[in-house]
Amino acid sequence: MRSPSFIGLAVLALVLDQVTKTAALAMLDHHVPVPVFPGFNLTLGFNTGASFGMFDNTMADRPMVMAALTGALAIFLTWLGLRARLPLERAGFALIVGGASGNIIDRLRQGAVTDFLDFYWRGWHWPAFNGADAAIFLGAVAILLAGMKRPQKTGASVG
Repeated sequence: MRSPSFIGLAVLALVLDQVTKTAALAMLDHHVPVPVFPGFNLTLGFNTGASFGMFDNTMADRPMVMAALTGALAIFLTWLGLRARLPLERAGFALIVGGASGNIIDRLRQGAVTDFLDFYWRGWHWPAFNGADAAIFLGAVAILLAGMKRPQKTGASVG
């Protein structure tokens, strides 16, 4: 994956995230679940914290700080992604950068990240998330898989 492909995949993740969030904002009411199938609802919510609502109370009044920290991390991950040698690893970094950028746009525009994908099973309920979060997760999985596929260097044999 070359630089244009890296940028293209990051932009694709960003655009898909923003389009789905725009649709969620237009069609869903805040905290009113819309059942899609058993175990999955569309439920509009807003996250002022980090991933999956962590540090929600801590960062609620500091959206610009969260956006700046995420932006700095996205720049660093772009640098790492452009240097990555394996295509799967580069794709993973591109997905993370695209997802992080989508969440940065939300924080700058409305002070919180729009979440709407709501999965549950019996008594277990996963925190609501969005397309950007899914891209970040899939990107991390891709990087881990690429790391497992990386050829191991063999040391000189001792004789």
